Amino acid sequence: MRIFDPHIHMTSRTTDDYARMAAAGVRAVVEPAFWLGQPRTGPGSFTDYFDSLIGWEPYRAAQFGVVHHATIALNPKEANDPRCRPVLDLLPRYLDKDRVVAVGEIGYDSMTPEEDDAFERQLALAVEHDLPALVHTPHRDKAAGTRRTLEVVAASGIAPDRVAVDHLNEVTVEMVRESGCWAGFSIYPETKMSPPRMVEILRRYGLDRMLVNSAADWGVSDPLLTAETGRAMLAAGFTEDDVDRVLWRNPVEFYGQSGRLDLTETAAGEETFEGSSIKRGGS
Repeated sequence: MRIFDPHIHMTSRTTDDYARMAAAGVRAVVEPAFWLGQPRTGPGSFTDYFDSLIGWEPYRAAQFGVVHHATIALNPKEANDPRCRPVLDLLPRYLDKDRVVAVGEIGYDSMTPEEDDAFERQLALAVEHDLPALVHTPHRDKAAGTRRTLEVVAASGIAPDRVAVDHLNEVTVEMVRESGCWAGFSIYPETKMSPPRMVEILRRYGLDRMLVNSAADWGVSDPLLTAETGRAMLAAGFTEDDVDRVLWRNPVEFYGQSGRLDLTETAAGEETFEGSSIKRGGS
């Protein structure tokens, strides 16, 4: 089983996690910029964080044969803090970097006017920089937040198949599928989705435009739940090819739209992944 985790916050994880992930078949990850739990007080702390996502973290991942890319954005929660909003003006500097494969996480936390503005501006940046967008749906009022998300996406002019709407569940998946956007699901030990629930969603809605991730942040989470979902799929009668499509080829297809996804080598240079070198020039 080969695994590409399309949404995982490795800044919050240890080197032991990288070793366990590599042993379980995780060969590639995308790490979205997000809220670190402690409020940040100004743009400088974001630049340090973004620099780490495109510099230190890929190096750390490579020690375990894991290829690391990132998405960059002002996250929805901190979009409400006036001290953080100048970060929006810094984003173009990072959205031109080679290892940045989408704008994200963007979207909603509390559905405030400030979040509306940041969401719209960052979707415009995705269009301007020809990048996909990774969208966070709120943990509260998820159905209403997802409907509002899809309205903003539709009004932005970005192609729906260049948008992944994440943290979905049984209540929100159908509206996202109908929109033409990609549907993302975070598998957690206690909240969000579980492997059995994910299997039932795949049975009902199929495998097309489906992304399964662990998110694996500083809370109660598990970076091996992508592998557990793959095993649950096999136990439920899905084929190995089905598992490979969901856990590898789908994220390659989505982030490959950036033109920057480069999965040609592991850190050891021992393995190539056919069809997954989709890199274009950058800085």
